Amino acid sequence: MKRLDKAKGILLDIGLTEATQPNFVKMGKDKSSTIVHDLEKFPWPLESDSCLIILAAHIVEHIKPWLTVSWMDELWRVTKKDGQLAISTPYAGSPGWFQDPSHCGHFTELSFHYFDPTFPKLYEIHKSKPWKIEKGNPIWKSQGNLECILRPIK
Repeated sequence: MKRLDKAKGILLDIGLTEATQPNFVKMGKDKSSTIVHDLEKFPWPLESDSCLIILAAHIVEHIKPWLTVSWMDELWRVTKKDGQLAISTPYAGSPGWFQDPSHCGHFTELSFHYFDPTFPKLYEIHKSKPWKIEKGNPIWKSQGNLECILRPIK
């Protein structure tokens, strides 16, 4: 696998975008991926705490809703303590969300609060592995996407 070096970790791209990021390892069901794996099957074929950066562009809305918490927990498992997860997804109810019949998960500016203990009323519902929201995009635009950067709390 491509790595910056063993101390820094894997740069992992699990998104559905066609663009290939330099030095990133692609993982997904697509046969052209470096790691061919169904992202809804856990555990993933990655060591715990092995990824420095994970790009998840336009994939979370395709994950079965009843697997979303487990999926986020698996991301937490493979992300290094000092790593980051960057997620982008169409805003729930936007034209971009409705147009694709394979979109089954839906997210708003509050959805990622369920994974951050800073928001105890929502976090306590699922008690998932803890993330810290480092940067979010709380502004809704009818044509827009949500973007969020999370860091695991370990």
